[in-house]
Amino acid sequence: MSYTKEDILRIAEEENVRFIRLQFTDLLGTIKNVEIPVSQLKKALDNKMMFDGSSIEGYVRIEESDMYLYPDLDTWVIFPWVAEDRVARLICDVYMPDGTPFEGDPRGILKRNLKEAEAMGYTSMNVGPEPEFFLFKTDEKGNPTMELNDQGGYFDLAPTDLGENCRREIVLTLEEMGFEIEASHHEVAPGQHEIDFKYEDAIKAADQIQTFKLVVKTIARQHGLHATFMPKPLFGVNGSGMHCHQSLFNGDNNAFYDESDELGLSKEARYYMAGILKHARAFAAITNPTVNSYKRLVPGYEAPCYVAWSGSNRSPMIRIPASRGLSTRVEVRNPDPAANPYLALAVMLRAGLNGISKKMELPAPIDRNIYVMSDEERIEEGIPSLPADLKEALNEMVRDEVIIEALGEHALSHFYELKEIEWDMYRTQVHQWERDQYMTLY
Repeated sequence: MSYTKEDILRIAEEENVRFIRLQFTDLLGTIKNVEIPVSQLKKALDNKMMFDGSSIEGYVRIEESDMYLYPDLDTWVIFPWVAEDRVARLICDVYMPDGTPFEGDPRGILKRNLKEAEAMGYTSMNVGPEPEFFLFKTDEKGNPTMELNDQGGYFDLAPTDLGENCRREIVLTLEEMGFEIEASHHEVAPGQHEIDFKYEDAIKAADQIQTFKLVVKTIARQHGLHATFMPKPLFGVNGSGMHCHQSLFNGDNNAFYDESDELGLSKEARYYMAGILKHARAFAAITNPTVNSYKRLVPGYEAPCYVAWSGSNRSPMIRIPASRGLSTRVEVRNPDPAANPYLALAVMLRAGLNGISKKMELPAPIDRNIYVMSDEERIEEGIPSLPADLKEALNEMVRDEVIIEALGEHALSHFYELKEIEWDMYRTQVHQWERDQYMTLY
């Protein structure tokens, strides 16, 4: 829905809005906000709200800390869960004092890459994300425990799926905030859930992912539960992914559809997929950005750890869903919900555009179950694996010129530095598995 400044000021008064959260996202994908009283709303709508960028992960040094928040008026929404002294939200772009976009703003990075697509004749990138999450019980202090909320499985119902009421309230809250929900269900693992919402253009889809995470965590807390988007919170069960369905449009025409093709895929769709496969190992550090992400990307739990594609098989990294026409799309299955959605969409888009511009040849589809293939069979078929850990992913990222250009020097260098620290902290830590394995043996 589109709003003007006057609309927002009027609605704020009519709905008794007392506070506004000016929301933005740091480099690691964490939602940040500056909360202002409604008396400062007009100033915010005039792009005059300043904040300290040196306090935000991956932003700037203390000597260049002044930054401005430019609200996107179309992201105005009032939080339904606050009845009195109501709170509204505006998602913002980050600008420098001289009026130029901040080059390290993840939302701005996605916008910059969308301009590359526009220069190639594509008016929009449509994205349908599928973020999964787990629900754990909390203790008497409200801290998360490792006790799951249910023992349900794929598509189970209550009483097996005890998260149903919480999930239903999440859906109703999202709909009240303007989401069009297509489905919600229990996922494969106990305590695991998925809520699918309708595709949108890339910027709105990334905004919705961030809003979705906030709503899920807020409503779960009201039910005495802790929601986590950690990719692999439990050993021995499926992890949480964030499959990203994506397509490019020229006006009202889906550039990925060709009715004369056997699979209904245009040459551009095939080039795009070839680009995704070509750069998959390099963008994994962005789409799978944590140490824990690579505990999910292992065989045996339906996670796509092999760089391949298929028209139906779910073991490769890319799948082509059955719908055709305007709904023809590419499903990239390796991203997880810990990813910064703005950066994840930016690098996947840029990889696909590189495939189109270079007219890359798409490898043959893999319609066998890759999980049961031997190493020799995978090598013979030319199927590489995604990186085995975060360190390998980071090394691949900094060697790929397309991904470097997609992120820009500022975001790349700061992201790499933050993740190198994360890897070193993990590498030097002594874990419980090591104590269990070695304390009595040696």
